[in-house]
This record gives sequence, C-alpha cells and structure tokens, in this order.
Amino acid sequence: MEFWIFIAVIIGIIFYLVSIYNQLVALKNQFKNAFSQIDVQLTRRYDLIPNLVNTAKGYMKHERETLEAVISARNSAATANKAAADNPGDATSMKELAAAETMLTGSLGKFFALSESYPDLKASETMSSLMEELTSTENKVSFARQSFNDSVMQYNTYMEQFPNSFIANRYAFQTANLLKLEEPAARKAVKVSFD
Repeated sequence: MEFWIFIAVIIGIIFYLVSIYNQLVALKNQFKNAFSQIDVQLTRRYDLIPNLVNTAKGYMKHERETLEAVISARNSAATANKAAADNPGDATSMKELAAAETMLTGSLGKFFALSESYPDLKASETMSSLMEELTSTENKVSFARQSFNDSVMQYNTYMEQFPNSFIANRYAFQTANLLKLEEPAARKAVKVSFD
C-alpha cells in the first residue's frame, strides 16, 4: 500500500512539473504572438513613410538632408524590427529596436516640424491622408506595445516564482525584456512661466 502511495506522489510531482513547463511555453508563445502584432503595425508604419517622403519631395526640394534622414532612420528601424521579430525575448534585439524607433520618431518629428513651413504641402490631400494613416498606425503600435509588455510581465513573473524558477532554469527559459521606446520630449521637465 505504501508503495502505491509513493508511486502516486511521484506521478503527481511529475505532472505538476510538466504543467509548470507547459505554462512557461504557453506564456512564452503568448508574448511572441503579442510581438507579432507590434511587427504588423511597425511594418505598416515603415511602408507609409516612403510614401510620405515621396509626397513631400515635390514641395520640399531644398530639404533633402531631412528627407534622407527620415528614410535612413526608417531603414534602420525596419532592420532592427526584423531582428526583434526573429527573437522577441532577446534583450539586445529589443534595445536596438527601441533605439532605432527613438531615432525614427525624432527624424519624423523634425520632418513634420519642417513641413509646417510649406503651406502647399499641408494643404495636400495626399499628405493629409498619409499623416492620418500614420497617426492611426502610431496608436495601434502603442496598444500592441502595451499588450506585448503585459505578456512579457506575466511570463517573467511566472518564470521567477518558486518552484517555477527551477524548471525555467533547468530548461533555459530566459527573462524577456519589455519594449520601452524613449520619447525625449516626454522625458524633459515641463517649464512653467508666469510672465
């Protein structure tokens, strides 16, 4: 009788450990899927940018350097996104993507600020339509990034809990990194003047 109880306990422990492993796999796949949603939106964004620049070229003939900077930043971001999509759990890929996206956001900011001084460009229906699509895509990227970060947080929390951490370490599950995009304007202190 004691032998059967011992066997039942061992089988119960094995099933428990297998369920921990399976949950780790499920959570890892969940955050990978969440990143694929970011990938879809970023790809859409990268596809819109050349159209935006090409539309502006006719109006902004003397602003070649700015236009080239936007395209260069777009290409860097697209390359970093591809590397991150291949392995969304890799810390280096996430940092490179965040840096590339920050650079792209900065160059787009300069582009939009410069485009303000071209009234014909602002009045262009094509430009307005592209900017509206880009804004919509930016919102979708934000929501997808939030979903990804939530999934990563859930995975990391589960992986770090006891006894899950033993299974995670034994089978080389790595901590995943959040996708944090630096927004320089958001980091600056707000200056208030009472003149």
